[in-house]
Amino acid sequence: MCGCFVVGLGAFFPRLAILLLWIFGPTVGNAFNNSFLIPLLGLLFLPYTTLAYILLFWWLGSVEGFTWFFIVLAFLADIGAWSAGARSAGNRQVAA
Repeated sequence: MCGCFVVGLGAFFPRLAILLLWIFGPTVGNAFNNSFLIPLLGLLFLPYTTLAYILLFWWLGSVEGFTWFFIVLAFLADIGAWSAGARSAGNRQVAA
């Protein structure tokens, strides 16, 4: 699977990109040492962070040093998505 396609897809649909990587190749298994629980939790709760980790591991072979900066940026994007969803849910008014 082309890396550019995965990045483009992952920008808007990170869960779909992770599922495609998981189904069509060993990329997710290699990144998480064939663990099932950690990528599943990442898929559900922190999709941008999980996708960033998978892609960096895929391209560089390991995640160490400065590459953790990009993992932290993805984590901040996940936190921003969670907080934006909570804020928009709080702005809704209940119809009487």
